[in-house]
Amino acid sequence: MAAPFEKTPASLGFSMPAEWETHEATWLAWPHNPTDWPDKLDIIRWVYTEIVRRVSPGEAIRMLVNSRSEEKLARRYLDRVGADARGVEFIVHPTNRGWTRDSGPVFVRRGPEGAPGRRLETAIVHLHFNAWAKYPDWRKDRRVPETAAKRLGKRLFHAQWKGRPFVLEGGGIEVNGRGTLLTTEECYGNAKTQVRNPGLGRKEFEETLRDYLGATNIVWLGGGVAGDDTHGHVDDICRFVNARTVVLIKEDDPKDINFRPLAENWERIEDFRLEDGSKPEVVALPMPRPLYFDGDRLPASYANFYIANAAVLVPTFNDPNDRVALGILGELFKDRMVVGIHAVDLVLGFGTLHCLTQQQPAE
Repeated sequence: MAAPFEKTPASLGFSMPAEWETHEATWLAWPHNPTDWPDKLDIIRWVYTEIVRRVSPGEAIRMLVNSRSEEKLARRYLDRVGADARGVEFIVHPTNRGWTRDSGPVFVRRGPEGAPGRRLETAIVHLHFNAWAKYPDWRKDRRVPETAAKRLGKRLFHAQWKGRPFVLEGGGIEVNGRGTLLTTEECYGNAKTQVRNPGLGRKEFEETLRDYLGATNIVWLGGGVAGDDTHGHVDDICRFVNARTVVLIKEDDPKDINFRPLAENWERIEDFRLEDGSKPEVVALPMPRPLYFDGDRLPASYANFYIANAAVLVPTFNDPNDRVALGILGELFKDRMVVGIHAVDLVLGFGTLHCLTQQQPAE
């Protein structure tokens, strides 16, 4: 644990860059927990091979595995689909699950401004994952940022509030790399369910985000989508596609459970201002038709895409709106290929592509 009065990343000039900025690598964790995908684990491994196949042409892959035998298994799957495993660095670190967006290393970066001769530098912020304040098995996952910092030789900042570990997940925040950060009240604002930081109000929460992620402008949406067991992660509803444009999920069926909370977010977005006081451009993304498993609504959302160097990976759900969403995102990301990844099985784990990935920015 860091000393209570250590310097914060923001005080040293660090801030969290946007996802579309150039990556050095993408972090993943090879799937192994059968409870995340009941009776579907083998299918999910093939989905991972497609993720690697699409991401690896543009950047390195850093893949967490539980053991060397699991590495051999992963290599066999990759070889069978023709994915080039030479660009995959396997790191032995046992995990509870594979949701690297939430448990993996969150990177901040500082540039040479004000310090001639200094190059870009990245560091890692430890956000003390606790399985969304819901599940008991998280201690292996919580150690991932420490392993990453040691492996890469990076400075590690332990996010804290007055000496107490501060808990946050990467899927619960969205940044434009210029100071604006999006989050939701359902997850971190006035939450009475799955409370990550008991006793902290919005003021303390925002102050910690400013200190550790360099956020200068924090914007709150309302709730997330039905079926999200993280209780309101923003990466299922609203995403930046560039510094001044967001896509926001919209449900057109007034009978759908998501209609009212998503409509409220569309009302809130009217008051949304960027860090310079200007209004962003807001583009609507549709919702797929409802998906269920064992009677539970699944959080299927096109907003859970991942922006890699070589491609934008978009979850698809065998739905007529798949091509609508791909078309919208294709118009917004003209500098890289927009690719659909079948996610009907993946979403059984209550998350899809963005939830599984974590970007490491280039220096």
